[in-house]
Amino acid sequence: MKGFFRSIRSVFSILVVITVALVSQNVLAERIKDIASIDGVRSNQLVGYGLVVGLDGSGDQTTQTPFTVQSLKSMLAKLGVVVPANVNPQLKNVAAVMVHADLPAFIKPGQTIDVTVSSLGNAKSLRGGSLLMTPLKGADGQTYALAQGNLIVSGFGADGADGSSVTVNVPSAGRIPNGASVERGVLSPFGQEPFVVMNLNHPDFTTALRVANSINDKLGKGVARPIDGASIEIQSPLNPAEKVAFVSVVENLLVDPGLAPARVIINSRTGTVVIGSEVRLDPAAVAHGSLTVSISENFEASQPAPFARRGETVVTPNSEVTIEEEKSRMFLLDAGVTLNDLVTAVNKVGAAPGDLVAILEALERVGALHAKLIVI
Repeated sequence: MKGFFRSIRSVFSILVVITVALVSQNVLAERIKDIASIDGVRSNQLVGYGLVVGLDGSGDQTTQTPFTVQSLKSMLAKLGVVVPANVNPQLKNVAAVMVHADLPAFIKPGQTIDVTVSSLGNAKSLRGGSLLMTPLKGADGQTYALAQGNLIVSGFGADGADGSSVTVNVPSAGRIPNGASVERGVLSPFGQEPFVVMNLNHPDFTTALRVANSINDKLGKGVARPIDGASIEIQSPLNPAEKVAFVSVVENLLVDPGLAPARVIINSRTGTVVIGSEVRLDPAAVAHGSLTVSISENFEASQPAPFARRGETVVTPNSEVTIEEEKSRMFLLDAGVTLNDLVTAVNKVGAAPGDLVAILEALERVGALHAKLIVI
């Protein structure tokens, strides 16, 4: 009986080890939908020109923005109101704006999208304004949506009587959630071909091969084939309903992406240094230290001797120059050290981010750093 329970415990231990291994693999794996997108399925940009009205004196100064007056006259003429040509209304509650939005893939007429409204002239704030009906056009000049509604502006500003002012965020731009109604959809090539092409977000030959192998293991040999380092061609059903179900299965398959290239990214403005996990080093010795030179000026008064008939009191400088050198320690980097080894060694010397950049540049110059050094 004891042997039986001992066998049960052994089997349970093996199952726990296998489960932990499978969980570790799943943690590293990613869904295909998170690392790739379907070719041709994308959003389209829309843009339009319009007027925002109802502002509390924070609109365009029409003397400096004549196009606002022209747009206002044109709009009123279409509504049956004729403004004499020699009359230029000086309105401060109107602002000329540019409106832009993204038209998602597969969106249909009657659905709504969010729009962003930005001042085109010298309006101080769009807070409290309403956008009048504005056609949104695509790159082909066709109208795909109509925008209109009240703006939501997060920024605001205030002016004092003495000319002082304060501004929080950007009051000259705002958004209208669901502010545009779609009037025309964009045809997608999704249902027109007997295959689907998946494009990787970050091209990599290893990842492309693994994606194709994962699809073939699940759906059958020869279903998917890598075209290049960024694209995988997948044979799919012609029936639209079956094709949607097929893509749903494909995009939820798990894949272990290939390891990223060895790179060291340096932000020259902030001093931020990001080192990839695949960075390796050849044997190298690094000594780090700093030299501090201090110069101090002390002024002393020089006076003539007592009872002297000639002479005057003058101020003479007395300069002191001191040089201090920190005790630098040398550390040795063995062949093939990892990211953790490099960071540990640098921290032991007490190097700041700026010093770390200098060390990495020197290692790259000497040929000991096996990574691409990128400065942004």
